[in-house]
Amino acid sequence: MEMSGAVRQLLNKAAITTEPEALAAPASGTRLRMVLLADNKGQLQVICRREDLFDLVGLNKHLGRKLRLVARSDYARFLRQAGLHGLPAIPALTGWPTLVDHHVSQAETLVIEPVGDDARITLSQAEFRTLAGAAEEKTFCAPLAGIDATPRSPERDQQQVFSAIQRFTDLRIRQRLEDTLELPPLPETAQRIIHLRVNPNANMGELVDIVESDPSLAAQVVSWASSSFYAAAGQVSSVHDAVARILGFDLVMNLAMGLSLGRALKQPDEHPQGFLGYWQQAIWQAQAAGVLASMMPRGRRPIFGLAYLSGLLHNFGYLVLAHVFPPHFRLACRNWEVNSHIDTSVVEQHLLGVTREQLAAELMTNWGMPEEVVVALRYQKTPDYQGPQDTYPRLLWLGRQLLNERGLKLGARAPIPEALYSDLGLDPDETARAFDELVASKDAVVAMAGMMGSG
Repeated sequence: MEMSGAVRQLLNKAAITTEPEALAAPASGTRLRMVLLADNKGQLQVICRREDLFDLVGLNKHLGRKLRLVARSDYARFLRQAGLHGLPAIPALTGWPTLVDHHVSQAETLVIEPVGDDARITLSQAEFRTLAGAAEEKTFCAPLAGIDATPRSPERDQQQVFSAIQRFTDLRIRQRLEDTLELPPLPETAQRIIHLRVNPNANMGELVDIVESDPSLAAQVVSWASSSFYAAAGQVSSVHDAVARILGFDLVMNLAMGLSLGRALKQPDEHPQGFLGYWQQAIWQAQAAGVLASMMPRGRRPIFGLAYLSGLLHNFGYLVLAHVFPPHFRLACRNWEVNSHIDTSVVEQHLLGVTREQLAAELMTNWGMPEEVVVALRYQKTPDYQGPQDTYPRLLWLGRQLLNERGLKLGARAPIPEALYSDLGLDPDETARAFDELVASKDAVVAMAGMMGSG
């Protein structure tokens, strides 16, 4: 447990004699974080409580600026110079102008981390003020306790969706969500696949006909089957060959559905830095849901295809947000960037009054998608959700956290309760090994995501 030389020097200069504590030990005060920002007027760093949501949109409005998170390369440079793996809330490390959120002054003891390998320090309010120097105090954060992003009822979701649209658009509220949002209708290919799915007598020939009627989709299916991810023996010469010999009826149906819906809305030009792209997230979550579903006991196992499709569409609400709130989506990107440790639903609820999960679930309902998919998308951030089809959202939540643990950064990390494994009938050690194998195939998964996004 060593303190960085740069941090030690700054503490000595401020006549602060505190000694480092182990990061693994429980924090005995309010944890702080520091965020580096910049725009064409210069640089600025802000310090706030880790437990609060940093409202960058509100701060920019107050300052009349267009600050955003600095490039990751700049962060990396500061960390190298200080010999740290994370940026502690010590303004003098950069020397930039500093703002401190007023909530910080309400705490008696403050925790600064990391200050070295596996180390943190705890300071009194007076010591922190000495260390902060000429930092200015302002209000630019919202306590998470005041932001309720917990799923409630479908009726409440619909009310919030309409309220948010009314607030941010001049459109008149109508009876159907797709009319209100001026979204395109369910794509024809997706319509045909839904009809095929509910037909008990559906056969492979009908699916092949649907896929072949869309030349771009047909090319994608052949590309998937030919990829190293599936290690096909011999050349894949046709859609029929891809379905019959390599991919199978169920997988092709759900990949085609996910791709068709993903194309229904334009990929936004603006995107938050530090987050995986839409199709990479889609493929990772689909593969994760498929792995978990396959490992569950037979009597409790969900339908593999619907679990896979739920993963593929889990972030569809991201596309809906970009379509419904174009000018505000850019602001949302900036707020996601500076609050990456907080779940996106909390940021969206604070900024827009509605979450991507609510929008996606409403739209999927209006499009007549299977109930399992609607429930999975709506409650995927709620691991303790109990209700019809609750296995599907739990699989998405668990899959996301297992991928997060392996460095894929699919969202805010949260500890996995042991009870969740037992509820799903999964062995934690076997599950961990399966996900280690999945992440070991990263190149193939990324290549497959590239195929999805190239159509």
